[in-house]
Amino acid sequence: MLELSILGFLSEEPLHGYELKERIKALSGHVRPVSDGALYPAITRLITAGKLDQHAESGSSAAPRRILSLTDKGREDLLERLRHPKQTEITDQVRFNTLLAFLRHLPDPREQAAVLRRRQEFLDTPASFFYRDGSPVRAEETDDLFRQGMLRVARATGEAERKWLAEAITQLES
Repeated sequence: MLELSILGFLSEEPLHGYELKERIKALSGHVRPVSDGALYPAITRLITAGKLDQHAESGSSAAPRRILSLTDKGREDLLERLRHPKQTEITDQVRFNTLLAFLRHLPDPREQAAVLRRRQEFLDTPASFFYRDGSPVRAEETDDLFRQGMLRVARATGEAERKWLAEAITQLES
């Protein structure tokens, strides 16, 4: 998820590390904050792999800023990650939102629709936070006010997302 965010934001414009961190934080930081201890080693890995380029620019203060930009190899990697996301990037809401944030960079609407179909299939599989005898527990099947609330909110969110996915897929395939 972190590398996808780095590649995605840098596909839009070159950024220095602090700007990049702030954008990643805005996208998912309240749920999964990004630390310098995770971000900068990921940037270094991507530079070493030839997916990012860096150069120094003078900053507003005396210290130069390290500007990062995406290479052709990095763009290819981004597109491959978008075409073939890992299953956890489909099933985990925060990871899926990260994928959605950059899915527009895939040039083929059919490929975009294929990713959305994977999410749609996941959401159409019966699931719950709670199970009884191997079956998902529905909100109406629990007397626990708080679990009932979790299940009702999840159902409403899922219904809204399924509706949007159906509309988006129709639009992309027409």
